[in-house]
Amino acid sequence: MDSSEGENSENHTRNVNRTGKTLNFWLGASLVLLIALIIGVAVKDLYSIPLLKLVIWGFSPRRILSDIVYRVLGFRGIGFLENIEPSLGQGFPYWVLWMAPFLSGGGYSSEAWSYVAALEATKSVPRIRILQHGDLESLQFWTGLPDDMKALAIKLYGGDVPLDQTVVICHSEPGAWYPPLFETTPCPPSGYSEPLYVIGRTMFETDRVNAEHVKRCNNMDSVWVPTDFHVQTFIKSGVVPSKVVKMVQSVDVDFFNPKRWKALPLPADGRLFGPKLSEEVKVLPEGAFVLLSIFKWEWRKGWDVLLKAYLQEFSAEDNVILYLLTNPYHTDRNFDDKLTDFVKNSGIQEPSQGWAAVHLSDAHIPQYDLPRLYKSASAFVLPSRGEGWGRPHVEAMAMSLPVIATNWSGPTEYLTDKNSYPLPLAGMSEVKEGPFQGHLWAEPSSHHLRLLMRHVFSNPIEAKSKGIQARLDMVIQYSPVVVAKQVFKQLLQIKQSGLDTDI
Repeated sequence: MDSSEGENSENHTRNVNRTGKTLNFWLGASLVLLIALIIGVAVKDLYSIPLLKLVIWGFSPRRILSDIVYRVLGFRGIGFLENIEPSLGQGFPYWVLWMAPFLSGGGYSSEAWSYVAALEATKSVPRIRILQHGDLESLQFWTGLPDDMKALAIKLYGGDVPLDQTVVICHSEPGAWYPPLFETTPCPPSGYSEPLYVIGRTMFETDRVNAEHVKRCNNMDSVWVPTDFHVQTFIKSGVVPSKVVKMVQSVDVDFFNPKRWKALPLPADGRLFGPKLSEEVKVLPEGAFVLLSIFKWEWRKGWDVLLKAYLQEFSAEDNVILYLLTNPYHTDRNFDDKLTDFVKNSGIQEPSQGWAAVHLSDAHIPQYDLPRLYKSASAFVLPSRGEGWGRPHVEAMAMSLPVIATNWSGPTEYLTDKNSYPLPLAGMSEVKEGPFQGHLWAEPSSHHLRLLMRHVFSNPIEAKSKGIQARLDMVIQYSPVVVAKQVFKQLLQIKQSGLDTDI
């Protein structure tokens, strides 16, 4: 995760009633969005419309309106809220304001959605509101959400929240917390004194947390991190041990269920290496062993290790395809040039049989198509240098895919020899640039990556059995209802700690 440096602006708090005990959100903008949803506004040119900010930032109907909309529009879920226990039994007495990049996409976004959906479906927190925070909004991401998630947003976004009776959850990297270091809605909205209790939900991918983030964590009443790895690194870095709480992330095992989906035909364009296909071929031929890798474009993701190991291990004689799905992260989009230049400058020798197939896509895949993308693959591989959690890892595992991933940082929480292929390290390396220069992260073993990819390719039955075990582990340990119980239990401890009031 990268934090951007900037100056805090008091303008960010203009939507907050500092003197009162409530947050008052805009109603008119929600009507704009509602109309757009009903008439199906085209996405193509909306980024240039000045009202986009109003639509997304002000997307906050009051509870009575949202309940009516939810029923009138009759959204039918496709899995996000289905098959979840109806109630945890005991209600939670406070309001919860969950602030996260709900409209942005990415790891924090998907994680926040999974938490909120599970809490709403189990009815464990009857008074919950959500608010955009921590990242830029993307209308493209919004339009790609399944209908049930859109309906949930309409139901929960905005409304009057009495802060003195509210637990505020700041679900983002600490640079976005009050006062934010870059332009975003502050969390907590008006500082730390007014809310009943403030929780920071965050994570990090290196061996430590920098001093500024440690200070911000210690401003929180509690800091939730997803793994034992983070508990150790946060405490070692100086976060008060009593504040650090392990709270795993969930994966929607109903939505990411291989039995529900047909494979998404993979486009044949984007070829970087391998046999040339005729122009008439629009999708990749069936029958090949597809190694899928999904990542945002940054050095941390280990795309260099993956490409080099793959091209050294396989050739055109192998019926295998490496399919890379990536997207820009503070970079331009000429990924094909960067990858081909990397191979040219790395001294990788083309096999006498020719290069193995590599295809690259930077197209946006809507959330509702992600399960179909995983369904099209034979295995998932990502030799990253560090992960906060590993969202595509657990989504692939829920889809019963065998996973090859670096056995360090976030994925150590769920990777085992029985459910996956943990990738050993060649050692640790230093972060060379950026605000976290000098931190350490993993250097995945290229040698072992070659062996594991070849093993999975040559032993598909064993690989499938590990994929089956992976899904079972996701269902038992990380399904929304399981994680919702953990969240609910942790929230109840706030009540038991003596903060309870007559509400």
